[in-house]
Amino acid sequence: MSAPDIILGSESTMHVFVTGASGFIGRAVVAELIAAGHEVTGLARSQASASVIKDLGADVHPGDLDDLDQIRQGANAADGVVHLANKHDFAHPEISNRAERAAVQTISDTLAGSDRPFVLAAGLALPGLGRPSTERDPNPAVGPDSPRGGAENLALTYADRGVRVISARFAPTVHGEGDHGFISIIAQAARRRGASVYPGEGHNRWPAVHRSDAARLVRLGLEDAPAGTILHVAAEEGVPVRRIAEALADRLGVPAKPAPAEQIADEIPFIGGFLAADFPTTSTITRELLGWRPTGPTLLEDIAAGHYDQP
Repeated sequence: MSAPDIILGSESTMHVFVTGASGFIGRAVVAELIAAGHEVTGLARSQASASVIKDLGADVHPGDLDDLDQIRQGANAADGVVHLANKHDFAHPEISNRAERAAVQTISDTLAGSDRPFVLAAGLALPGLGRPSTERDPNPAVGPDSPRGGAENLALTYADRGVRVISARFAPTVHGEGDHGFISIIAQAARRRGASVYPGEGHNRWPAVHRSDAARLVRLGLEDAPAGTILHVAAEEGVPVRRIAEALADRLGVPAKPAPAEQIADEIPFIGGFLAADFPTTSTITRELLGWRPTGPTLLEDIAAGHYDQP
């Protein structure tokens, strides 16, 4: 039996600097940290973002992902850092990759030698293994020109340089009410097309996690994971893409049908290419390490609840 989720006492609370604090995942993480007794400061790139962060009960630190001086100041003033921000510029991924690597380098350098925790968001797309990926599988993205600028591998090198770095590999589908990510974009494409499509027979699988479960795991990792830990933020090992398409079809009142993978990739830039990928993922090591037990709704339950009905 795994250990229960751990909530630290007030004597162990931290001041946590969070980038991406006003985003879909970030808001849940900030709320989770504050509920556990931590003090939070969120990076805000606009007045609207600042208002969201304040409403959550956190302090505001002005700046954006390109403002490395402000990121450095925020990290330096904190007991730990959670880095969730990403430009998500699908049309120009090289811009997103460059910004991600620079931010991670800045945070890592700032925390070096302090033994402070640093949780960074990473990707979970490790297709082509022929089996579910695990936390022990290395991320092939190395170097500034690789996906996300190779930021996960860069950060992990600081585990031996006095940073308690933890990589949180998020499922591509972090779902819940208010989600405007991959599933929302796929739903919008189904509305435009008048059909919810899937590649081939649609047997390929996507890991998924509800954002409340994701937020709790980020907190647990920040509090207790050792330096160099890789966490798999995946509650469901792999939801068949055909079942996702069919669930969306039921809600949107359109048919579900197969389509060539190349056509889907053309119709849904960047994300469409992932629809044909099969990358089931386990989180067994993560659960055993931190006693994480996902309790939120499944992806199909959230679709059935109508969270993706509207554009």
